[in-house]
Amino acid sequence: MKPTVYFAADHWGFELIPELVSFVREELGYPTEHCGPFDYDPEDDYPDFIQVAAAQVAEDPENKRAIIFGKSGQGEAMCANRFRGVRAAVYYGGPPEIVTLSREHNNANVLSLGAGFLSLDEIKEVLAVWLAFEFPNEERHARRIAKLDEIEP
Repeated sequence: MKPTVYFAADHWGFELIPELVSFVREELGYPTEHCGPFDYDPEDDYPDFIQVAAAQVAEDPENKRAIIFGKSGQGEAMCANRFRGVRAAVYYGGPPEIVTLSREHNNANVLSLGAGFLSLDEIKEVLAVWLAFEFPNEERHARRIAKLDEIEP
């Protein structure tokens, strides 16, 4: 069974969400949920929406995913990574191998995209690659991820 994919953004990613929710659901076959924003507000605060998606992933980090957006994706990843079990990787361009490595080495379950630096077609390509790549669960990578989960703030 494919994991549910949660979407959240700030005003930079607002316009992308409906198109990408449809793409991931209809073309890639994943169940999806839209976590906001639902109205355009250039003064919105990304933590209000990102934390909703991140909390969903934190409930079941091995079986849920999230796609989050901001202009650079940096602050959104920082917000998501505050949740135990969430492993957010940032992508704002470059070879798609970057997102493959985020799954292969870090079992990233959240992909934070820099919407200010990517076209819709680039995002679709990266989402298809990232969502399809299964964590191979190699011992050395699983060991490192377990150490991340042991860190107490």
